[in-house]
Amino acid sequence: MTKTTRVMLAVLAVCGTSAAMAQSSVNVYGRINTTVESQKTGDTSTSVMNSNSSYLGFRGTEDLGNGLKAGFQLEGNFSSDDGSGAGGPGTGFDFKRHSEVNLSGSFGTVRLGNFYVGSYLATADYISMHNHDTGTSADALYAYVFPSGNQISYRSPDFGGVTAEFNYGFGEKANRTSSLPGVDLTPVLGTASVAGEHKGAFDAALNYNNGPLGLGLGYTQAKTETATFDLKEQQLGLRASYTINSLTLGAYYQYYKADADVVDTKRHAYRLAAMYTLGASEFHANVGRAQSYKGDLDGSKTSATQWTLGYNYNLSKRTKVYGYFTKINNGDDAIYNVNNAGDNFRSIAVGVRHLF
Repeated sequence: MTKTTRVMLAVLAVCGTSAAMAQSSVNVYGRINTTVESQKTGDTSTSVMNSNSSYLGFRGTEDLGNGLKAGFQLEGNFSSDDGSGAGGPGTGFDFKRHSEVNLSGSFGTVRLGNFYVGSYLATADYISMHNHDTGTSADALYAYVFPSGNQISYRSPDFGGVTAEFNYGFGEKANRTSSLPGVDLTPVLGTASVAGEHKGAFDAALNYNNGPLGLGLGYTQAKTETATFDLKEQQLGLRASYTINSLTLGAYYQYYKADADVVDTKRHAYRLAAMYTLGASEFHANVGRAQSYKGDLDGSKTSATQWTLGYNYNLSKRTKVYGYFTKINNGDDAIYNVNNAGDNFRSIAVGVRHLF
């Protein structure tokens, strides 16, 4: 083999390696979000350091040619206040926050694994602007119905700002525990929650985002079968948002219903949110209200109001310092973000969030 031939083969090998590298990529990313807080639950006051859904993630894609791509996304929560796994000291790191493999192309995207469903992202999450729906100021009133894991999802291409997403959750005859948001079912069922066989779940969402106006619609249904009765949970959510120069306004409404032989009840909830930007500063305010349950729980004092005032200062595109005051006023029979019915909750927090 001549020297010239060897040089040409080496150049071809390098070019081939570069082409392969160009066709696939893997990114490491994450969020570290930590607060110091003065909290009060009922009559008990505490000072704490909190991790606000800090996580580490890996994301990758491979170009398969002809417009087809394969990808994956893995995310795992950890406690940024003490470095432990999401479950606290002694727990390991896992990818229960987000775990998916996907195929995408001109037809849209098909995903398999565990991830937040479209109905939540299109409504409640979309207007949680001040701290990304994390920590003690997260939306405590929204009813997230879809059981996590074992999902298949289809997301459509963008049609003039409109996208659709459909999710199905396989029950796999696994055990599932379900409870009504903000309510202890012990007086009705003799237990605080419903445990039974997961019989599958369905979720559908529509999003419109084009210019200053945004709209969202989401529906979820999940079924649980016990030895003595079946429980069907449903939720329907609507969201609207609008940006006027430096001011962004958002609102959602949610209808939640639980049907079973032993309890049949429903509830309405809504939230209003506003953000005003001034240079590197952001001023936030939001208020949410969950009405009392009706039907078999009619007459119970299960309403609650949550409101938050916040301020963010963006040191860069990836780092901010912030503070907020949040409070939940529970009705006499409500347990939103607390353990004892009727207790209220409030927190005064300052924190730092860094994205990488």
